[in-house]
Amino acid sequence: MSTPRPPSLENKLRQFRVDAGLTQQGLAEKVGVTRKTINTVENSIFIPSTVLSLKLARALNTDVHSLFQLPDILE
Repeated sequence: MSTPRPPSLENKLRQFRVDAGLTQQGLAEKVGVTRKTINTVENSIFIPSTVLSLKLARALNTDVHSLFQLPDILE
């Protein structure tokens, strides 16, 4: 029997970061995390905490809902 996977997020972090003209390192420095953390969030390997999500949204001048959304249909 397989282990159920946690629900994924629709993730637009990379799009917002690139549109803002930031590198992964630049965004990481703005929010106080490592470049690797930004990379794993962008690649949906890591689901960010509420606090990190709020920091990312603030750094990119947007809201959390614009960056991350639950898919309409959960598997």
